[in-house]
Amino acid sequence: MNAPNRGLNIEWIPESGFQLRKAGVQFDAVRVDGDDGRRLADLMEAITGGEPGPVVTEASGRRGVYFLVPAGTTSGRAWPEGVTRLNAAAGSVSYVPVPALVGRTWPLAWRYPPTYPGRFVHTLILLNAAFLLLG
Repeated sequence: MNAPNRGLNIEWIPESGFQLRKAGVQFDAVRVDGDDGRRLADLMEAITGGEPGPVVTEASGRRGVYFLVPAGTTSGRAWPEGVTRLNAAAGSVSYVPVPALVGRTWPLAWRYPPTYPGRFVHTLILLNAAFLLLG
């Protein structure tokens, strides 16, 4: 493992580049594409005092913003239009791209890197912020 990851001891972060991780194992994810995703990340930063939890951004394609939340917390809730839930709900298999903490990870980057094991975006705060922003 790379030195920064060794200090965090988070096994799902790759040593280099990026890898796909199955949603619902270590975490679920909520993806919001384009400018809406970036605005939601800004809002979450403001709400949480600058530390919303791990958020990954994508620089190409649909320019997705992935909010990593605790496993099992995205299903069974109504989310606003424009939100894609990545989880392991019945009949669903989803994968989330996860970049390394350092090095070449393009087109992915950490908007807010993980700060310690088990720390994720708070699902209910994210849900309320998404409804506030996206309706």
